[in-house]
Amino acid sequence: MITAVTNGIKVSVVTNFIENHSNPDLGYFLFSYKIRIENTSEYAVQVLRRHWNIFDACYEKRVVDGEGVVGKQPVLAPGEVYEYESACDLRTEIGSMDGYYTVKRKVDNKQYDVEIPRFALIRPTRLN
Repeated sequence: MITAVTNGIKVSVVTNFIENHSNPDLGYFLFSYKIRIENTSEYAVQVLRRHWNIFDACYEKRVVDGEGVVGKQPVLAPGEVYEYESACDLRTEIGSMDGYYTVKRKVDNKQYDVEIPRFALIRPTRLN
């Protein structure tokens, strides 16, 4: 598990290669990632937006921006956790992702970016 903390918002990531939905012969490698967002601050926050940087082994970069996470803009009170799972496809069997969430403190509407730590996407057979 990879973890980063920004202003009391802890983001942790676990990844998985999805063999049965990948097609290496066509250069299609599918990975899932599970995100855990934990509010360890003293203020309630709302996740407004996400920004992803996606890299493959050919150094091709894709950028994904959008509202919320998986169609939601969750509010996390102090001590609350929000988890979700999503997926990413690559043209190579090795890559990485990182980015940030834009969150808003509910007490004063202050917005700031929360780091999503860089995590590797690696087909397990590449580790041998």
